[in-house]
Amino acid sequence: MTSAIDRRHVGARLSETAIYNGTVYLAGQIPENSPGADIKTQTQEVLGHIDRLLAEAGSSKQNILQCQIYLTDISEIGQMNEVWDAWVPAGHTPPRATVQAQLANPAYKIEVVVVAAVAR
Repeated sequence: MTSAIDRRHVGARLSETAIYNGTVYLAGQIPENSPGADIKTQTQEVLGHIDRLLAEAGSSKQNILQCQIYLTDISEIGQMNEVWDAWVPAGHTPPRATVQAQLANPAYKIEVVVVAAVAR
């Protein structure tokens, strides 16, 4: 393994992905294509972003080590969990925290932060 940090999709404020020492760190993923949509639609979009970024980094949802989910309305956790439960592989459910939080854009109902291992 290399000791260099591999940053991908680097912007002025943040990188979408940082890979270091066999671990993939994702920035908080938001529903940038479906602001204002319902929680299920926004959750599906966000999980799609996670799938794409993990695949680019040589990982997958089976390798998630930790997940943090931020919801603007915790009463929508049941609807979000319906989408999550259909997405996360059985036997590979990661440690997860879900909290209510005010997000930077009021049109976003969800933001998800993931840390995963690079697949071997």
